[in-house]
Amino acid sequence: MRIAICPGSFDPVTYGHLDIIERSSKLVDVLIVAVFCNPEKHPMFTMEERVDMLKQTTKNFSNVKIDCFGGLLNEYAKKKGCRLLIRGLRAFSDFEYEFQRALLLKQVDPELETAFFMTEGKYSFLSSTGVRELAYFGGDISKLVPPYVQQMIEKKNFCTKK
Repeated sequence: MRIAICPGSFDPVTYGHLDIIERSSKLVDVLIVAVFCNPEKHPMFTMEERVDMLKQTTKNFSNVKIDCFGGLLNEYAKKKGCRLLIRGLRAFSDFEYEFQRALLLKQVDPELETAFFMTEGKYSFLSSTGVRELAYFGGDISKLVPPYVQQMIEKKNFCTKK
């Protein structure tokens, strides 16, 4: 069975994330979308909320499983019987960062492979950080995130109403 993991903070999940998830899920038997805790970021949503948003927005992909983890990605992958990681890229700057991480993981676990997926061009500008900032100042995020995610963002009560 071909299992891949698509790890990320997904804070919040965007249409760019869903693009990568949908396309990569067609190449494996099981795609685990794994929400992880990044200590360098200050999330808007709890781990449980991010898992919930991913479950809601990926429920039509039959081979996509949503999970969460803390700790080392290579250990999580080993526990799941996975040898392939899926990483989404928007721009060259993403590639530099993700390439460096992939090389580090290769040193830690030579059997773990990383595949890079370029997002659709129409999402190349889209980031969770940008969505959070736009929402904070009352901007329209309806074309950037699914309706369920937009509702979750609006419930955070920091959005400025127009």
